[in-house]
Amino acid sequence: MTIKAAFIGLGVMGYPMAGHLARAGIDVRVWNRTLAKAEAWAGEYTGRACSSIADAVRDADIVLTCVGADKDLEAVFGGDDGIIRHAPEGAILVDHTTASAGVAVRLAAAAAKRRQGFIDAPVSGGQQGAENGQLTIMCGGDPEVFERARPVLEHYARALNLMGPAGSGQKTKMVNQIAIAGLVQGLSEALHFAEQADLDVARVVDVISKGAAQSWQMENRSGTMIEGKFDYGFAVDWMRKDLGICLEEARKVNASLPVTALVDQFYADVQSMGGNRWDTSSLIQRLRKFR
Repeated sequence: MTIKAAFIGLGVMGYPMAGHLARAGIDVRVWNRTLAKAEAWAGEYTGRACSSIADAVRDADIVLTCVGADKDLEAVFGGDDGIIRHAPEGAILVDHTTASAGVAVRLAAAAAKRRQGFIDAPVSGGQQGAENGQLTIMCGGDPEVFERARPVLEHYARALNLMGPAGSGQKTKMVNQIAIAGLVQGLSEALHFAEQADLDVARVVDVISKGAAQSWQMENRSGTMIEGKFDYGFAVDWMRKDLGICLEEARKVNASLPVTALVDQFYADVQSMGGNRWDTSSLIQRLRKFR
């Protein structure tokens, strides 16, 4: 039988992710706060745009969400028009939003009362990964529910792993963002130093990228950082949201994140420069301005 899926949230990530499902032959219904976006998606892919969440999820086997933050999740899952109320018993609810571990635990408990499965499944790989179907997906939830969801998620996954119970996917994504924050700041300082030392920065990168300094950020962002172009992915506003989640969780688990806290403030400086929608590699602009 054809799988029936509902996809809630058609931003730069959700739009192509839902498209991969449609291309795989899954019966997809989509909802977005802006109906025109859902209608545009339905004009590009085989599927149906819905004017309400209730309509989208009513007979879905699996419901997938990709929205902004905790408050957005609570809005689309709860309430009279929410997913939990209108999705059928036995449905699998999969959330791809980067959010707090606490909201994942709460949603999992609410879904269980309706005999629905819930998986928190934040992703890494950015817009490019979503478009290419090459996302890393870190999941939290019940193993049996995860295995039921796996065949659907594999349509846009490069790596797909269950990390533990509800909330574990979100905590793993926090680890990811903590690591990225330090890496981008380190790369920014390295490139800035090379510029100030009158080196050929592109040649420097070519040399050091062959050794221990190599990273995904260096390979994919150093060139655009040198050129001062910052339209290539995850926005500073979203990174600050994520780092805020990391720092709040760190306080709960008694973890020390001094570098993460500092880089969060550096991103605040970038915002003050008007870089809210620049990608995260724009940390180098702060160094160029305040040198």
